[in-house]
Amino acid sequence: MCNVAINRYATATVRADETYRPDAAAGAPTSTDPLVAAALRRAGVSGVRVELTSDFPVSSGLGGSSAASAAVLGALDRWRGVEHDRAAIAEAGRSIEVEEMRIAGGRQDHYAATYGGALALTFTEAVAVNRIPVSSETAAEFERRGILVYTGESRVSGSTIHAVIDAYRDRDPRVRGALLAMKTLAAGMAEMLESGDIDTLGAMIAEHWLHQRELHPSIPTARIDEIVMRAHGAGACGAKAMGASGGGCVFVLSAADNVDAVRAAVVPLGEIVPFAIDHHGLADVAPEPISPH
Repeated sequence: MCNVAINRYATATVRADETYRPDAAAGAPTSTDPLVAAALRRAGVSGVRVELTSDFPVSSGLGGSSAASAAVLGALDRWRGVEHDRAAIAEAGRSIEVEEMRIAGGRQDHYAATYGGALALTFTEAVAVNRIPVSSETAAEFERRGILVYTGESRVSGSTIHAVIDAYRDRDPRVRGALLAMKTLAAGMAEMLESGDIDTLGAMIAEHWLHQRELHPSIPTARIDEIVMRAHGAGACGAKAMGASGGGCVFVLSAADNVDAVRAAVVPLGEIVPFAIDHHGLADVAPEPISPH
């Protein structure tokens, strides 16, 4: 897998409070209650209040739930005086989602949230985390040419992921072929990030989307297809939906000289989400607010 972390954050704060019950927190979003409760059980911590905030768009496909679990588990580590083990936090966050909250999903978002930066991830019996060295010039060009469009559509990642896993286990040749192609492209994307070849990276993103949409009929939507079509029509190098899709965000990589034209082509179809690359991952200090650019 090739993954680039961006500066969208979940922030967790832990305070002493013997009366706090995470499964019935007044005013807390219900979706975070099971996560907080599970994290407290795993950490063996009681008598505290955990407050969790996030600046991710709802159901965006950007790994917001992974960032939330990393923030909560990291804050509980600090409360207990334990040094962060980024890999352990990533694995614990995935375990909470998959085993306790019954949300299907993979590992890459959890590692992106804890490690930050650009990562090449290999999944076998253990997860190999390799940082992709990205120059400051390449990072700046990626941020300048990248456009993140939030469709506002809800994602159905759990059911989609289950369907893809079932098809893989049934040895569906279409699904297996698409996954193999996506794996090969991910390795190539990591090389392009390291070399600074943004144009070829964009072409690989475009090809990746063609294979991704073949995994399941619910992955593309009419709005996603329209964004991708308009982006390419305005001269973008590549575009693809984020996450398991079915909605959420679409990432567009413009050519060097037509960022404004591509942005104008896609802006009627969704909200532009400002972003930059986050190079640090899990941190003990709340991040600065994101400024539009």
